[in-house]
Amino acid sequence: MIAETRSHLLLIPSYNTGPKLLETVRDARRYWQPVWVVIDGSTDGSTEALLQQVAGDAEVKVFVLPHNQGKGAAVLHGLHEAAAAGFTHVLTMDADGQHPAALIPDFMALSRANPDAVIFGQPVFDASAPAVRVYGRKLSNGLANLQTLWRGIGDALFGFRVYPIAPLRDIMAGRRWMRHFDFEPEAAVRLCWRGLRPLRLSAPVKYFSPSEGGVSHFNYLRDNTRLVSMNLRLLLEFIVRLPVLLAGRAGRAFVRSSPR
Repeated sequence: MIAETRSHLLLIPSYNTGPKLLETVRDARRYWQPVWVVIDGSTDGSTEALLQQVAGDAEVKVFVLPHNQGKGAAVLHGLHEAAAAGFTHVLTMDADGQHPAALIPDFMALSRANPDAVIFGQPVFDASAPAVRVYGRKLSNGLANLQTLWRGIGDALFGFRVYPIAPLRDIMAGRRWMRHFDFEPEAAVRLCWRGLRPLRLSAPVKYFSPSEGGVSHFNYLRDNTRLVSMNLRLLLEFIVRLPVLLAGRAGRAFVRSSPR
């Protein structure tokens, strides 16, 4: 079943994800149109293979960046293009096959019913998930939930989510450091600070081994350093914002408890 809308776009950033990119786009295309792909300076031949695969398909558009700039930069490029084309929301999906294409219509439907919300995927890990990755993300998720006073983000690192384009583009365009994979937890926190409602849907995650075509560009030293730096920035700003955040939380509690 292919769902279609001219407000919601599926956006797939990719860097050297090999044949998994072709599978991901093919699977996504079964459930949604249009599908846009931003190739972030790939050098593994996947760009040419994808262009050949989607030749003649008007519902798949491929943008090719001249050099690798980072996942956040690729997403921001897609946001600019999507806004210019009149779209209001994007569902971001990783190109490595980890995210469940069959759930695309469910995420899009929830977003269309709640256009002022961010739809966060809540990952459900199976035995294929590396334990160090599963347990290591708990610290980042705990910090993100603290920084938003437990608004309901759940998992701040999971990239399968639907964003309203305008507020995310404003946040990212005004900050030069939201250009790599760590843009996702920062975007989650800052969108909550801006007042967008977080809603969650569960989504299974599949980690593929190298023999299955799995690709990971995560560098433990470099990328954990980026996460630490990002969380230090957010914690300092959280302290400054805390009175306003507490007041907003109290206001929401009052609204929920008021008789109708």
